[in-house]
Amino acid sequence: MSTRTLSRIGERSFILVMLAFFLLPFLWLASTAYKPSRDIFSIPPKLTFPPTFEQFATVFRLFDVWSLVSSSLLIAGGSVILSLLLGVPAGYALARSTSRYAIAVAYFFMAIRMVPAVAALIPFYLMMRDIGLLGSWVAVVLINAMLNSAFVTWMMFSYFRSLPKELEEAALTDGCTLFGSFWRVALPAVRSGVVASTLFCLMFSWNDFLYPMFLTRLDSKPISVALLSAYGTKDITWGTLGALAHFSTIPIVLIVLFLNRYFVQGLTKGIH
Repeated sequence: MSTRTLSRIGERSFILVMLAFFLLPFLWLASTAYKPSRDIFSIPPKLTFPPTFEQFATVFRLFDVWSLVSSSLLIAGGSVILSLLLGVPAGYALARSTSRYAIAVAYFFMAIRMVPAVAALIPFYLMMRDIGLLGSWVAVVLINAMLNSAFVTWMMFSYFRSLPKELEEAALTDGCTLFGSFWRVALPAVRSGVVASTLFCLMFSWNDFLYPMFLTRLDSKPISVALLSAYGTKDITWGTLGALAHFSTIPIVLIVLFLNRYFVQGLTKGIH
């Protein structure tokens, strides 16, 4: 075999090993949803078993699954829309700023997203209590939008900054207003950046646990918080956890797979 062939085999073998390393725990958890309870921790482990839907029946009996998923969709969707409405124009304004501190300000917005979640929780909790929003999913939307819009600003700053100013200058020469040049020229040119920002915000909001845990009531909690119900005082009901995990992971995985190329582009594009 040539060196090139051996290198390719080694590279693909390494990728397969890494995929197995990261996917096996997830596959094990997913498989528990279809195992009878007695077979989940059987010794030796059973690789083949008669599939059953008793775990899903238990979940639908104990939880209002559609209410949990609806709350997750409302929180994630509201956070994404508000973050884009605030972050995209802010990123554009920052990118077209002539100030020498523009990049420093962009990194400041990125630093906001790095604030530990628990550090923002207590003051925000008190604020939501005082204005009467504590216990609703609106409180979670607001705090997620606050953090995610800062991330969108940083990310869109990079995209808009890489866009030639001559495109907007030509639009202004043709009679466009400043807003028209942004809406009709600049924004369509960075469509991939908007999609990538949307995916990041969607994942942050969908997987958020801490804020919904403390800022919502029982009837407005999302699916991410319901997963905690599988943890009892004496044991963990792995079958219930595996069934609930289906509703928590499948929607976001399908969205990311569908828009994967924009997501990868968003990961690899940075401040310049």
